[in-house]
Amino acid sequence: QVQLAESGGGLVQAGGSLRLSCAASGRTFTMGWFRQAPGKEREFVAAIKWSGGGSYYAASVQGRFTISRDIIKNTMYLQMNSLKPEDTAIYYCAASSSIYSSEPDGYPYWGQGTQVTVSS
Repeated sequence: QVQLAESGGGLVQAGGSLRLSCAASGRTFTMGWFRQAPGKEREFVAAIKWSGGGSYYAASVQGRFTISRDIIKNTMYLQMNSLKPEDTAIYYCAASSSIYSSEPDGYPYWGQGTQVTVSS
């Protein structure tokens, strides 16, 4: 069983930056970030392979967001720069013992979510 705890959300103006953190209690193979805006489905943001660090991004955040991990702290990060109002959502950390997936069903472990609000 893997437990995840996100932190770092908040309110920021358009063009600003935030860094999200996700602390994991157990070992995983892939970890990812998803987000869900009101009235919309949960969507993939980024994922990273725990061993090797290979990363994947949604086209909408490529070049603005950076996913990383600290193996010693067992923590994943999402550095979000040049934020836009359309980035406003609840951001969820997810983990899997399987290979990378951009689908929520590919991740059995989820955090509670952290709100990110970008004002225009």
